[in-house]
Amino acid sequence: MPMTRLRLAGALAAVLVAAGLATGPAAQAHERQPTLAELARRHGRYFGSATDNPELTDGAYTKILGGEFDMITPGNGMKWYATEPRQGVFDWTDGDQIVRLARANHQRVRAHTLVWHSQLPDWLTSRQWTAGELRAVLKKHILTEVRHYRGKVYSWDVVNEAFDEDGSYRDTLWYRTLGPGYIADALRWAHQADPHARLYLNDYNIEAVGPKSDAYYRLAQDLRAQGVPLNGIGLQAHLALQYGYPATVGENLARFSRLGLDTALTEVDVRMQLPATDEKLAEQATWYRDLTKACLAVRRCVGVTIWDFTDKYSWIPAVFPGEGAALPWDEQLNPKPAYAALREALR
Repeated sequence: MPMTRLRLAGALAAVLVAAGLATGPAAQAHERQPTLAELARRHGRYFGSATDNPELTDGAYTKILGGEFDMITPGNGMKWYATEPRQGVFDWTDGDQIVRLARANHQRVRAHTLVWHSQLPDWLTSRQWTAGELRAVLKKHILTEVRHYRGKVYSWDVVNEAFDEDGSYRDTLWYRTLGPGYIADALRWAHQADPHARLYLNDYNIEAVGPKSDAYYRLAQDLRAQGVPLNGIGLQAHLALQYGYPATVGENLARFSRLGLDTALTEVDVRMQLPATDEKLAEQATWYRDLTKACLAVRRCVGVTIWDFTDKYSWIPAVFPGEGAALPWDEQLNPKPAYAALREALR
């Protein structure tokens, strides 16, 4: 083969391999392309994925999960309904399975989540509690769960989704019964149970500067001033093409860093109105690239986690009918343009 054609063929093979589209000898020659996690580590960051117990029987899925990522988050297995289905009766089955998987793959775990208004067991939501009763229940749950996973997880999303869109406290069982002080209490109890775990507040629609992220900024200032053990703010980054890109995400990450806090993009997906088109997938890829670059540009943004990596197991279609195609791999576990864009950003 003439040298020019040989170079062109080699370049094409490299592109196909990077996109995950090549097979045969060309792919084998380039099969040790760095993973997303390896690329992120060059920047001192992690790159993770959520997962959930039902899909762990899918061998093709778990091969990618164990290969591309160095941090995993249990989508449901550590939530209250799974871990304390009856009062005082704890079940670690699902969470432990995720932790064992992570250890087998030399991954770390972002544990999720201790205090949330959703997915609570009936015994907790079906009766009225006094403040003293509920505070004791919350304290016992946090201390018991965090102690069980002490030394086994990197961080905890301690309180999840505490604010409404206008920056007011969300009207939850916890807020109605205990007042806003439940957040500081939860952080203190989690730190008591595992002093080495990184402790986060986590929410959606706080990627851009605005009323909701401002509320977290003020709360973080107050908690830090009180000496409450808060280490980071998790920006979920569940985005949708039809609502526009959060252009001030970099500014927002930077201001939390200036408070002495870590930040992380914790549940990233970028959904679209179906059907997916080449144009929408290209725009989605740009968003994934830009989000990742925004994290890399802020020293204390420690990593990115996508909310599972494949459309095959995405939560989006069940919650947002007519929307989907939100993740970097499609339903057949093939990489989409977003995957190549993530690699580009991490290079």
